[in-house]
Amino acid sequence: MDRRRRRNLYYLTVLLATVFGFAYVYRYGMARFENDPRRYVEALQFVVETYTTTGYGSDSPWVSTEMNVLVIVIDVVGTLMIFLALPVFLFPAIRDALSTSVPSSVGRGVSDHVVICTYTPRVETLVSRLEARDVGYVLIESDRERARELYEDGYEVIQGKPDSASTLRGANLTDAKALVADVSDRVDTSIVLTAKEIDEEVKVVSVVEEPNLSPYHELAGADTVISPRRMIGDGLASLVTADVTTEVGGTVKAGDDFRIVELLIPRGSGLTEETLGSSSLREDTGVNVIGAWSDGEFLSPVPPSKSLDAGTVLLVTGGEDEIDELEGLTTSEVRRYERGETVVAGYGEVGRRVVAVLDEADVPYTVIDTEDTDGVDVVGDITDPDVLETAGVGEANSVIFAVPDDTDAEFATLVTRDVNEEASIAARCEREEAVSKIYRAGADYVVSLAEMTGRMMASAVLDNGEEPTRSHVKVVETEAPGLTGGTLGGADVRSETGCTVVAVERDGEVVTNLTPGFRFEEGDELVIAGTDESIRGFVETFDA
Repeated sequence: MDRRRRRNLYYLTVLLATVFGFAYVYRYGMARFENDPRRYVEALQFVVETYTTTGYGSDSPWVSTEMNVLVIVIDVVGTLMIFLALPVFLFPAIRDALSTSVPSSVGRGVSDHVVICTYTPRVETLVSRLEARDVGYVLIESDRERARELYEDGYEVIQGKPDSASTLRGANLTDAKALVADVSDRVDTSIVLTAKEIDEEVKVVSVVEEPNLSPYHELAGADTVISPRRMIGDGLASLVTADVTTEVGGTVKAGDDFRIVELLIPRGSGLTEETLGSSSLREDTGVNVIGAWSDGEFLSPVPPSKSLDAGTVLLVTGGEDEIDELEGLTTSEVRRYERGETVVAGYGEVGRRVVAVLDEADVPYTVIDTEDTDGVDVVGDITDPDVLETAGVGEANSVIFAVPDDTDAEFATLVTRDVNEEASIAARCEREEAVSKIYRAGADYVVSLAEMTGRMMASAVLDNGEEPTRSHVKVVETEAPGLTGGTLGGADVRSETGCTVVAVERDGEVVTNLTPGFRFEEGDELVIAGTDESIRGFVETFDA
């Protein structure tokens, strides 16, 4: 029952209770104090006449003080009930007559659309991606006022209970492309069951807050179950666990001849209007982009079509001069990439997932939380600088803030960046508007729960991707006889294999600024970066 109906019911209950109650008291008073007995129906008539202000008929005047006081009370209560009826019944009726009417079903011919139950901040990302792909949608909203607001804001919405068969039929579910359930863990299972009862073949995507409830959503019939907390934990941990191993030696020394660094694309940078392919980073600075953290996942290789959005962290290689030039071009500081001691602040669902991923990758860590439970190393408030110092943020290579309070994450990021300028700082946030503030506080990487969940919902609905996996990048030194005599541009190494040639050692010298016209010679030692799979492809393609 919605709030308006509940309010109406309360009013009617009070109204009837006072009418029948006063009738009983009035009948008793007339017999006891006026010595003029009345039947109950006559007493009831008197109360109704009083409430409706039509007069008292032959009953007035009254002799006793008690009856006069009773009549005064009835008069006052009756008047109050009249005035209370205005906001309860009259004003809403006028407002309904003048306001927009939200439909309860979609029009005829609507098909191949996505039914979304119901509107949440993360649905905003889903809707924008559906619109970008020209895929129709309809939102189901149970709250009348909220549905009206969404309708007036231009959303395709119908009003009704999302787990009601009549509502889902009104959304034309049988002709829909998919259904997304994102109300609550328990309501979502009811939606899934109802949807599958109507159409066994419709694709259903369900969102769960508690990962341990995922099996029940699958049992209900959900085709895809998305766990935002698990995903955001993976996204935060990826900044630390994306392996970058260097297997080079001899003349070429990582750190001396070329550097592997992280570069944050800041807000306001000219690069935010570019894709990797159109940015000309390679041509302008000589660096190689071998990986990127974006939207909660690590990409390697990075496709040329990848947008360099604000907050994207690039993993790049290059010589000292090239890295310096890159800093000047992007107006952003670079930090040396390395794995090491990590501080995890927050040991809830997200924090536990981060720790599990760190354990798998054998990365040392220290956990901070306000609760003294198993797995927590330092107990305290992360907004307390002394607690952060005790946890070792001043010496940590990476700090991950997995706390649900955006304000706490902002303040703790400020403190951490003040005591450790070199640490890689990653944080989660609940609200989209908090992303820019946490970046401004000094974070390198911020994962928005709403953005990530919306992106994964869109991916599941549009069949254009699966849950991201953690990538492992290697930087190795090898010969490649198959490239001898050819040019870097002509070989098109990245497109053919996914690897990137980051440096070449020739006659005791290391060349890092490799242009497309660079020609390979016999005896060249190549330094290449890529995943295990792409390196195997390089070896097979170029006889390395």
